[in-house]
Amino acid sequence: MILLIDKVAKSFGPQALYSNATMQLNAGESWALVGPNGAGKTTLLKIVMGLETPDEGTVAFAKGATVGYLEQEAQLAGKDTALEEVMSSATEIQHLGERISELELAMASEKDPVRLQQAMDEYGRARDRFEAASGYELESRARQILCGLGFPVEDLDKPALEFSGGWQMRISLAKLLLRHPDVLLLDEPTNHLDLESVQWFESFLSSYDGVVLIVSHDRAFMDACVDHVAALENRQLRTYTGNYSDYLRQREANLEQLRAKRAAQEREINHMQVFVDKFRYKPTKAKAAQERMARIEAIKRELVVLPEQSKKVHFRFPEPPRTGDMVVKVDHVRKAFDDNVVYEDANLTLYRGDHVALVGPNGAGKSTLMKLICGHLAPDAGSIELGKNVELAYYAQHQLEELNPANTVLQEIDGVAPSWTTSQERQLLGAFLFHGDDVEKRVSMLSGGERARLALAKMIVSPDPLLCLDEPTNHLDIDSVQVLEEALVEFDGTIVLISHDEHLVRAVANKIVDVRDGQVTVYDGDYDYFLFKRAELEARRAEEAAAGDTSIAAGSRNVVAIGAKAPIAAGGQGESLSAAEKDAAKPAGRNVKTKEQRRAEAEARNARNKKLAGTKKRLSQVEKALASSQARYDELMALMASEELYNNAEKFDEAMKEYSALKKKLPALEEEWLELSAQLEEAQQDD
Repeated sequence: MILLIDKVAKSFGPQALYSNATMQLNAGESWALVGPNGAGKTTLLKIVMGLETPDEGTVAFAKGATVGYLEQEAQLAGKDTALEEVMSSATEIQHLGERISELELAMASEKDPVRLQQAMDEYGRARDRFEAASGYELESRARQILCGLGFPVEDLDKPALEFSGGWQMRISLAKLLLRHPDVLLLDEPTNHLDLESVQWFESFLSSYDGVVLIVSHDRAFMDACVDHVAALENRQLRTYTGNYSDYLRQREANLEQLRAKRAAQEREINHMQVFVDKFRYKPTKAKAAQERMARIEAIKRELVVLPEQSKKVHFRFPEPPRTGDMVVKVDHVRKAFDDNVVYEDANLTLYRGDHVALVGPNGAGKSTLMKLICGHLAPDAGSIELGKNVELAYYAQHQLEELNPANTVLQEIDGVAPSWTTSQERQLLGAFLFHGDDVEKRVSMLSGGERARLALAKMIVSPDPLLCLDEPTNHLDIDSVQVLEEALVEFDGTIVLISHDEHLVRAVANKIVDVRDGQVTVYDGDYDYFLFKRAELEARRAEEAAAGDTSIAAGSRNVVAIGAKAPIAAGGQGESLSAAEKDAAKPAGRNVKTKEQRRAEAEARNARNKKLAGTKKRLSQVEKALASSQARYDELMALMASEELYNNAEKFDEAMKEYSALKKKLPALEEEWLELSAQLEEAQQDD
């Protein structure tokens, strides 16, 4: 046991957050702390850290355990570089290093044998602790963590204060990871990371040997790196084993059991109540009626109380104005900031109905591309053209700052929807989880998540046909993300999305644009298709690199052979060789492979196997998608033959949209299926 939260209770005024909250966290466990907005997740983290005091209960740590806490907001102080700032967090290691240097100087000048021995003993202990803490690799570890979190190598020596707030959060996270505390508390740690940094972070946490407790809205992230879930539900803390998806399944199974038990109790009560009502006044049945009345009261005392269900709100965007087929055209665009060339020749065309996710490493230019499309930046060369009737809405974090602190939530919406009724405005706000008196809150009193929801609500009051969304889920809770995700999936217009939330990208995107190394590459498929193609590309590069290594090794051996003195046959000017000498002189490379050859061949073989596994996986995904799409296509064909559909204009329009989308999707899936099948057959023949 490293951390024990024992029977903790916390209230704010009349509002009770939870009572009797208990959980034990052991070394090597990773926990997600989940619950609706306002349930007290961040408060519980602060109680663990000692920043808040519980009304009841205790928090206990194992002896000597260290704790680290990453808040949602962090500010750096000082003028150190990013690398120096991160390294400065490892104070214990640095103090050990300083002490070792002091002891080395003392031992060099000490004449007294006793004091010299004492210094040597302390020096040995300090060296052992320093090595155990990887003190000699401190800088390389700091560099590795910073680069894993998306920092370019050239930025490591840049002053930390010159970075934006999001990058400063990454520095704060890197400081925490370098310290490697026994208990790691993380409040929305992925908010300022990109997809590739999130994947690195998942890998880092998967091998963490301490305790990790995470508050996050990122479902894919929690699925990848937690093995326990603590859920704050109905003012109680319940614990589950497994990742986030496991928790959802277990919670639903538990709820089904509770519903079934409640239904059985109610049936038994109703059955006995019929008997009581019929016979309670008959002398011959009075005793039996009294017994059943007592039994009814006993069951009512034991009656299962079903947990309150969070209010699920479904929101559908209003129909945007129709645009031409071409929505955005980026034509031979160049963009640079001083000496930093982001794109030399970027080209991209987006069409009506495209739901595009921009992906790639941080700093590659995803946000720059979005700002160019939105007109917030001008290209240095080339052109950006919007299609016919294309108006756009741009959402980014700066929009939170544009909210008027003096306004109420309702006034903010009213300012952009003057023709809407109060009822319509409340309905929209309800979709973003502002209920009842919440709409009368001043903006200045809202949390970060509430501000983000309000800014999104303002944007979609009257949606433009092109939505550009840069990290729209930052500071949202899981329920809010779900509402947004469902609305975006059903949006009939065009979407350009940047998000670190893999679940959201998978759900929304039907096209991926990869921005890296100054190139803009379009993948005409979903996120899984993009991952498959990227893995295929990396496998091909590994094969080419392995082949290059083999040819270099062979070339080296040839040079040696050409330069070596060849043995001369008997009868020539050289000495004759014995049979044994002739055998020894045979080129070894013909039958025995060199270490370089074996390594190159192993790498090539691994690359082929990885590619083959990826091909099989993608083929299985395509087959399933093809089968379900074909089945739905057949259903629609039958449906459109019915007169009933033609008499319902709304349903007819929906069916026609789905039919048109499937008509495009099916040939693409069939073509990919043929390509993958051919690749798999070819690879199997080569083996």
